[in-house]
Formats: sequence, structure tokens, C-alpha cells
Amino acid sequence: MKAFVVNKYSKTDKLKFTEVKDPRVKENEVLVQIHAAGVNLLDSMIKTGAFKLFLPYKTPIVNGHDMAGTIVKIGSSVQNFKVGDEVYSRVGDYRIGTFAEYIAVKENDLALKPQNVNMEQAASIPLVGLTSWQSLVEIAKLKKGQKIFIQAGSGGVGSFAIQLAKHLGAFVATTTSTKNIEWVKSLGADLVIDYKNEDFAAILKDYDVVLHSNRDAKVLENSLKILKQNGILISLTGPPTPEFAKKLGLPWYVKLIVALISRSARILAEKRKVNFTFLFMEANGKQLAEITKLIEAGIIRPIIDKTFPFEQTNEALTYVETGRAKGKVVINVK
Repeated sequence: MKAFVVNKYSKTDKLKFTEVKDPRVKENEVLVQIHAAGVNLLDSMIKTGAFKLFLPYKTPIVNGHDMAGTIVKIGSSVQNFKVGDEVYSRVGDYRIGTFAEYIAVKENDLALKPQNVNMEQAASIPLVGLTSWQSLVEIAKLKKGQKIFIQAGSGGVGSFAIQLAKHLGAFVATTTSTKNIEWVKSLGADLVIDYKNEDFAAILKDYDVVLHSNRDAKVLENSLKILKQNGILISLTGPPTPEFAKKLGLPWYVKLIVALISRSARILAEKRKVNFTFLFMEANGKQLAEITKLIEAGIIRPIIDKTFPFEQTNEALTYVETGRAKGKVVINVK
């Protein structure tokens, strides 16, 4: 089958478009013919080796985490899916490879595609949907009337998280550029801050939750300061915490490195009597099925900026790396 492969970790090399062996299907897996694949910044970070300390993939590997497609084969122990089902998934770590024509996916990482969206729209959902769900529902336990600050409201995660937070009954503040202010408001944001002309730290106060996605250390510091006592900051960009390293069962020396690089953030959070945690989203078919219900009910709509043909996967990845995408970027595989 055709696929886009990471031959070696590199900040400059592009993915190689080549022929690879068809996936083998284990007893607890299904084989999916991929129709569309979502493109994420995570895919770029895997390519460059940014996560190799935590996810030491052995290259060459097929890249890609999000997909939607049709089941063409099932393993002997699969119970909840059948050949012909239209499904979608953010596939599990060490099982990635959605920039390809086919992929073997664990049954537990899979959900039926929402019936009211097409394959491209479905492929845009899993990673950002699960990131939002695990942040707001599982960790923050966001409640009606609480205040949440979601950074980068026009991005893939931000545009999804705003809609989920409003569904949960929260007051939502976010940041975006001048040109996207009205568009972000249309997603449900109550307060939109123009990050080019305004300082969120001077405007926001006593927030219950911050969904943090900025890599600037000063932004992290200011985000902790706007929380009320016992509030929580959930970081998608780090620094990773010792709890994260323990959960992944990482070696002692990695745990030590993680403890050192997150020390200042953890100390600041402790001084301010707030909570700091790092989320590295996990594949979860049951949670994705809950998201399917929200999509089918029209509560959340997938947002796609651009769709690229399969052969232009490298161009799609380059576009995502610019940080200018309004919503998600998708490649049309079939």
C-alpha cells in the first residue's frame, strides 16, 4: 500500500511517499481502509523527534494519528464492529500510521463515525475531540457556571473545546487574532481577547480552568496567575510532570529529567494554591463514542480549514506547522 513514512527523525526532511507492506490484523484489531486522515501538530513533532524521549519510535514508521474509513477485515475476537462499518479513531500510540491507505486499529480505540458528517469531517475530530474531552470532562470536571480560559480559540483543539465547554455550561474566554474574533464568537466564546493587542493576564481573573496550549514560559506563568484558589491549569504543551512520567512507566532518568524541567511551573502553582497538570491525550473508543453523540445531536460541529489530496500530505503538514489553520487540516486519502 502507499504511505507517508518517517525514515529518520529530522527537522528538515519531508515524509517519504512510498510503498509499504499491508498491515497485519491481530485478533483484537480491525483493518480499516482509510478515506481521510486528520493532520496535527503532533504528527510534525513525531517527525522531528520532539517526543522521542517519551515515545521512542523505531524508524522507519508511517506517520499520522487521526483517520476515518471503512472496516474491510476484523480480527477473531472483535465483537463490536463488522466489515462495512464506517469508523473513525485517534489510533493508539505505537500503533500510528494514518497517512496510508490501510491501518490496523485496536477495537478499543475505535468508534462508529457520526452519521451526519462525511469522512473528511469525521477524520478532523478524534485527536482534538479526545483532547478536549479528557481535559474538560475527565480532568477538570467542568461544571455549569464555571469560568474557563481556552487559549488559541481558532485552532483545532480550541475550536472544539469552546463548543464542548459551552455545552457543559461554562463561561468561555479565549484568545485569537483580530481577523478571527467574530468567527470564534460564533463558536460560543463569551469573551474573546485579541492577543496581538491585548494582554489576557490584565483582563482575566479568578478562573476555574485554563486549557493551556502555548509554549512561551511567560504565558504559562501568567495563565497560572489568573486561576482562583484550587483552580486547575491543564497543559497540552508541557512541561510534562512527574505524574505523567510515572503513568507512562518511563525509566528513572527520564522521570528525573521531567521533574527538573517542570519544577518551576509546579512550584509557582503550589505557591498560588492552584493545580498544574500535563495531558498527553490517549486513544479511547468509548470516549469517542460519547463525542459521536454530541456531533450527531448538532451540539458540536467539526471545523475544517483546508483539505489536501493524499499526494500533498507534506504540504498539509507544512501548513499545520505555520500555526495559521482555522480549525483542522485534513488529507483525502480515497
